[in-house]
Amino acid sequence: MNILKFAAIDIGSNAARLLLTNVIEDGLSVVFRKSLLVRMPLRLGEDAFSIGYISQPRAQKLLKIMIAYKNLMEVEEVVAFRVCATSAMRESSNASELVDMVREKTGIQIEVIDGKKEAEIIYANGIVETLNGTSPYIYVDVGGGSTEITLFDQGKIQTSFSFDIGTIRMLKGKVDKSNFEEIKQWVKSLNIKKRKPKIIGSGGNINKLYKLAMKTNGEVLTYDEIKELYKFIGYYSVEERIKSLGLNPDRADVIIPATKIYLKVMKWSGANEVIVPTIGISDGIVRTLYYEYKNQLTIQQ
Repeated sequence: MNILKFAAIDIGSNAARLLLTNVIEDGLSVVFRKSLLVRMPLRLGEDAFSIGYISQPRAQKLLKIMIAYKNLMEVEEVVAFRVCATSAMRESSNASELVDMVREKTGIQIEVIDGKKEAEIIYANGIVETLNGTSPYIYVDVGGGSTEITLFDQGKIQTSFSFDIGTIRMLKGKVDKSNFEEIKQWVKSLNIKKRKPKIIGSGGNINKLYKLAMKTNGEVLTYDEIKELYKFIGYYSVEERIKSLGLNPDRADVIIPATKIYLKVMKWSGANEVIVPTIGISDGIVRTLYYEYKNQLTIQQ
């Protein structure tokens, strides 16, 4: 048995996450097992979607987080790591300056990836291996700045699109009816309503909804349950959600717009259930890293 450790850093519009994963090789089998997940609120989207660039205070906070994550990765002696930044960095006019600053101060190279690449990485997280091969599934990843939607059918990816609709963007008033109409028409064009598709939900918000619904052991979330949660959470102010519902401050405001996105996609697609696996873009990065590492070893041999 051989154990290798890989790391992924996902710099989103709401938070920056570090995932450390043990990859256990035992004969022909390979098991990916999370060993540590660190999430730091950052809210790059607060700047990117309102003033168009990342402010100096937030840039410095990003740098400090990257230094901390680098130290953790060095202590854990990771074989390889990859750092990807998504929607907020894509739209920041000073993104290249921030990338240069982090590289000069830490040696870490941040990749600012587009929506298509983000969807490809999400696909690489292994979710397709767990699906029923005959039913259509719609993978929905709701972030602070964008929502990635991917259709899986017959066990394969059929189509994918990244929409500029995210929780922080909605809170900033940067999303209107035309943006939702774009998602509506795209989802309806999939023409799978009669086949009763299921949603695969990804991201911190759907995971929090899952916990609030007290779901366990692979149970699904239904449309009616999510609708009731939407009403229930909406009764509380942001402050009350923190005090009474135990939500983190950076989750308490974004969970409502995130829930709204899920409800709309479910309605337009005809899906009545959401499956909530504990995987996301970071898992996809780790898997990609591992297979690149193995390919490189093969080439060297």
